[in-house]
Amino acid sequence: MDYIVIDLEWNQSPQGRGTEEKNFPFEIIEIGGIKLNKEREIIDSFREVIRPRVYKTLHHKTKEIIPIKMEELEQGKEFPAVIQSFFDWCGKEYCFCTWGSTDLIELQRNMRYYDIRGYIERPILFYDIQKLFGLEYEGKKDPRALEYAVDYLKLDKSEHFHRALCDAWYTARIFQLLDQDVVTKNYSYDYYHNPKTREEEVHLVYENYSKDITREFATKEEALGDREIRAAVCVRCGCRVPKKIRWFTNNSKNYYCLAYCKEHGFIKGKIRIKKSINERYFVVKTMKLVDEADAQTIRMRKEEIKTRRQEKRIRKSENHISID
Repeated sequence: MDYIVIDLEWNQSPQGRGTEEKNFPFEIIEIGGIKLNKEREIIDSFREVIRPRVYKTLHHKTKEIIPIKMEELEQGKEFPAVIQSFFDWCGKEYCFCTWGSTDLIELQRNMRYYDIRGYIERPILFYDIQKLFGLEYEGKKDPRALEYAVDYLKLDKSEHFHRALCDAWYTARIFQLLDQDVVTKNYSYDYYHNPKTREEEVHLVYENYSKDITREFATKEEALGDREIRAAVCVRCGCRVPKKIRWFTNNSKNYYCLAYCKEHGFIKGKIRIKKSINERYFVVKTMKLVDEADAQTIRMRKEEIKTRRQEKRIRKSENHISID
């Protein structure tokens, strides 16, 4: 299997937010790729400039960030032709690597706009080099700029930043320096194309947390009513465990619970309701091992929400009385 390090540059509506094409906020104008073999040796590269068809004038932010001119873009190829060439170049067995998760989302969004099918149709495993860099060198997932990581590792900076092939090359160099154990244990999943059936659902288990990506549901209520989704499961032993605090929310998008495994301790549950590209709903559920301090934080959050709701009911009642 090969690794494909991909980087994209894109443009947006020059008139600013609110003037973009529906479901198409960013138009890709350049694709850069570096191919590495299973030993993480660089073996090939890919670069294409894409002629814009939607946003034909560069946004002022694009001009500031990307050293590219419209004259160069006008000499580029059409997006569908570039995508076909790109996936042909990728080969049959490969895994994407990116700096952050945004590039894969925009790649698929652009492909959907042009109705390009047959390449990515379901959730895909990839390696987020930005996240892996943070975990290995700083012990946390805080997002860092690519140039920050290059400086941190004292890599050669002879190439421009914010050109697709150059950024892909820098990302590939960082990828080569990562410990293989860190890479293997901390893979990511992109779910722009979420599972459509129960059989396609994704269950991921990491060192101290698990993640489930569910199939689609017609409504939020249907998703939250599913027994498997509401169940609390221990990350380590995989057993169902009792909830000390049942699922609660303060914004109807994120739900939390606190469970307890007699063998492995407290487990924090989090449910995020996501809207699919088909205007349906799916759930991303994480179960994470936590200590007593984190468990107490969840208890306090639940009590704060309960108190705010009680105060809101009292205010409504008082207003009702004064009006009468």
